[in-house]
Amino acid sequence: MLDERTWKCWDNAVSESFATLKRELVYRQSWPTRDDAARAIHDYVEVFYNRHRRHSTLGGISPAEFKRTHEQNLSQAA
Repeated sequence: MLDERTWKCWDNAVSESFATLKRELVYRQSWPTRDDAARAIHDYVEVFYNRHRRHSTLGGISPAEFKRTHEQNLSQAA
């Protein structure tokens, strides 16, 4: 029997994000050590992906900008 969560659209969101990371970073170069790879992945996620990369699901803005806007809207509503 299939897990009741199977086939729900949001189940793939994490997998799709990792596919993007691999396509945009991991498959484009190699690193001499695991530490070098870990630093590159950290920089990709924290510096590029969250702060600069625009996401169509967020209306063409970065996750950091989306978060700032959301927090401002919450503080103005309070």
